[in-house]
Amino acid sequence: MPKSKRARMVSLTRTNSKGREGKKALIEDVQECIDEYASIYVFSVDDMRNSKLKDLRVKWRDSRFFFGKNKVIALALGSCSGDEYRTNTHHISERLVGNVGLLFTNRKEKAVKEWFANFSADDFARTGNKATETVDVEAGPLTQFPHSLEPQLRKLGMPTSLVKGVVTLDKDFNICKKDQALSPEQARLLKLFGYKQATFRIKLKSVFSQETMTDYAENEE
Repeated sequence: MPKSKRARMVSLTRTNSKGREGKKALIEDVQECIDEYASIYVFSVDDMRNSKLKDLRVKWRDSRFFFGKNKVIALALGSCSGDEYRTNTHHISERLVGNVGLLFTNRKEKAVKEWFANFSADDFARTGNKATETVDVEAGPLTQFPHSLEPQLRKLGMPTSLVKGVVTLDKDFNICKKDQALSPEQARLLKLFGYKQATFRIKLKSVFSQETMTDYAENEE
């Protein structure tokens, strides 16, 4: 991107010395990215997982992701036309609301949209997530579990026992029902049984390029 239209001092007086240095470094990092990359995408995340975002950064080594600390990032961009880092970057700040982040890249818009439209990564659901399917377990031996795990299964609510050293479900058991908000015990059981009911996705919400901000429709990928 073209160089900033003006040098700008950013006030960080409400932070301590260590925090102030960290925020100053983040602001400088963001502003360097504004100058280096042609496009800036605002994205939202479904079922955020730090490990998945880390994997994404590896796949997009030629680009930069920023997620979290949006108030500090907004300082780097500017909050209005009078203090923005570069022409119209304050429009990006206006969209840094909620569970969103920024992607800086030089890849073509069509390629970016196609990549994320086809990207998803399954993971285990967490407490509070809604079950995507009903999961029932039939009574009988649970040979996938070592005998040492039987007390934990029982503690999680399953009617289990040890029969000749084998973990056994004494009667049919329902772990969860579709659309039900998962309890901590249900989320743990789904993980133990290998059911992945969460999907990490990146949804592109808008793009800033050539000093112009463009919002995508809800169903546009």
